[in-house]
Amino acid sequence: MARYTGPKTKIARKFGEAIYGEDKYFEKKKYPPGQHGNNRRRGKKSQYAIQLTEKQKAKYTYGILEKQFRNLFEKASRQGGNTGEVLLQLVESRLDNVVYRFGLAPTRRAARQLVSHRHITVNGDVVNIPSYQLKPGDVVGVREKSKSLQVINDSLDQNKSSYEWLKWNSEKMEGEFVNRPERIQIPENIQEHLIVELYSK
Repeated sequence: MARYTGPKTKIARKFGEAIYGEDKYFEKKKYPPGQHGNNRRRGKKSQYAIQLTEKQKAKYTYGILEKQFRNLFEKASRQGGNTGEVLLQLVESRLDNVVYRFGLAPTRRAARQLVSHRHITVNGDVVNIPSYQLKPGDVVGVREKSKSLQVINDSLDQNKSSYEWLKWNSEKMEGEFVNRPERIQIPENIQEHLIVELYSK
């Protein structure tokens, strides 16, 4: 499974925000990485550079590589409506992202691992494809044998987030993907119109 496995704090510093969640190392060094750190003089970015940075930020945030991301954009552009919003709805509908949103894993990277290691079910069947696209009404759960996993229970205990488009049942350790979220409901700080402009060139 192709994925980014490099240093997370360095990437977060590149974008100037903790895209991977709480990070004590990022809090200490909020300036871009590099030999000269904060003292390096950076000229005004071109519009292309701004658009490219936004696309890279979205890719790293959701843990998607270039080819997958491009395919999602093309799928979003074919569906009609606001392409940028549809793109974000598609990445939010990925199984690994929904597992993360339910609080079954502390990070999207950990959520991908749970899916790949066959701990997660969709409508009662084990699915081990992190990029699996959920449909409204799909039920995501923890496989019966995996419900006692310490890593899952610890993550659920620490999870304080809830989302309007997801419904979680803690007794059954499963949740429903009610519908695709509206843009205003997605908390990620991504300017999707810049991504659309970049791919539309």
